[in-house]
Amino acid sequence: MRRRDFLTRSGLAAGAFTLPAFGRGKKQEKQFIELRIYHFASAEKQQAFEQFLQSAAVPAFNRAGARPVGVFRLRMSDNLDLKLESESTDLYVLLAHTSIESLTSFSGRLSTDRTFQNAGEAIIHAPKSDAAFVRYESSLIFSFDAFPRLKLPTQAESRLLQLRIYESHSNERARKKIEMFNEGGELKIFERCGMTGVFFGQTLIGSKLPSLTYMLGFPTEADQKKAWDTFRSDAEWKRLSKADEYKDAVSNVTNLILRPAGGSQI
Repeated sequence: MRRRDFLTRSGLAAGAFTLPAFGRGKKQEKQFIELRIYHFASAEKQQAFEQFLQSAAVPAFNRAGARPVGVFRLRMSDNLDLKLESESTDLYVLLAHTSIESLTSFSGRLSTDRTFQNAGEAIIHAPKSDAAFVRYESSLIFSFDAFPRLKLPTQAESRLLQLRIYESHSNERARKKIEMFNEGGELKIFERCGMTGVFFGQTLIGSKLPSLTYMLGFPTEADQKKAWDTFRSDAEWKRLSKADEYKDAVSNVTNLILRPAGGSQI
């Protein structure tokens, strides 16, 4: 079965989303977003891969159809609730695609990009005995109707990105949470309260299903705190959060604060 057919059939079978009819109407603009988490054996390996992303991979990703590209680090000082014992050596990479065709042809385009293959030769062809990374995880996210395209946040040097994953205990409750954002008005409340969105979408493939994933961008940590305080005290949010139709829509929340790394376009 072709990957496009698999994505279409698996999504429709779950009854959780509808693929856009590319070439017709406004749904053409909705994006597929891949979130990768690379794991490294050491900080030195992480730094080498970050340099590879900045100098070779991000420009090649753009040429292959993914733009913009986000590259992020997770700092222990920003994520005290995680109770990390040492600095994380993970890198988070965000790839935005405008179609299934872009997504499924991405790897093939990179394999025939001679500029990329030559510039990244040491990383791309690293031997098993000295691998460039340990492994990477990948999640595929389908943008919300009310937030169809990734938006660039502030480019302030002090900016931070907040990545949040809302898990639900059933597909029905997951759909209701997505409805709460789209039709219920939660996205509008976010915007009004200074919660600047980068992307919002349903996680189609990943490790925490059913779930939705979104990212917010803030110029500073102070701006983030102010926006959340405003949101929590918003009268419309208080009403919406107590509505019976959205009861128990979220069973677990993952909250990560990320900082842009070398080569990040977000």
